Amino acid sequence: MKKGKKIKELLRKIWMVFFFYLKTGLFTFGGGWSIVAQMKREFVEKKNLLTEEDLTDMTSVGRSLPGTMIGNVSFMFGYHIGGAACGFAALIGIAFWPFIILSIVAVLYDAVMGNPFVAGAMTGVRAVVVPIMISATAALWKQSIRDTFCIFLMTAAFLAGMLGIGNVPLIVAGAILGILKKTGGNLRWGK
Repeated sequence: MKKGKKIKELLRKIWMVFFFYLKTGLFTFGGGWSIVAQMKREFVEKKNLLTEEDLTDMTSVGRSLPGTMIGNVSFMFGYHIGGAACGFAALIGIAFWPFIILSIVAVLYDAVMGNPFVAGAMTGVRAVVVPIMISATAALWKQSIRDTFCIFLMTAAFLAGMLGIGNVPLIVAGAILGILKKTGGNLRWGK
């Protein structure tokens, strides 16, 4: 592919990623999980740019890293599509509207939160976000919980989390146990 065509293709990808996340950042309520559900619909089901397993892996890694889950997932998706430029385009797109809206809300917080229309709207939004999050969780469940080992690991992590063990030790333990299961305890690098 000639250099001009490569640049055109990269710019097309940057615009596609930026516009998706710009639109998603403005019209999505409910946080990262509802955005993951939209990513599944758009990039797994419609455009076939990702597999469900890719999205699950990105979500798992994004959730495990410092920072916001959806910022991490957006960047990883953009990077997957077209390198660092697309990663930054996704991150800027997803953060743009929340930054603008939160800046306005911070200035007007007292007046806005006391408004019965705003309080009523937030009650309704919270109610409809729950099924969106459940849908995303169900999709993750199908990709992540594949056998009795995964059910055991999920149950153990849930109980450990309920006992106050933090996310990082749980993720590290899950990774180690997954490696041990996959390699059968043979920890040599390579074949």
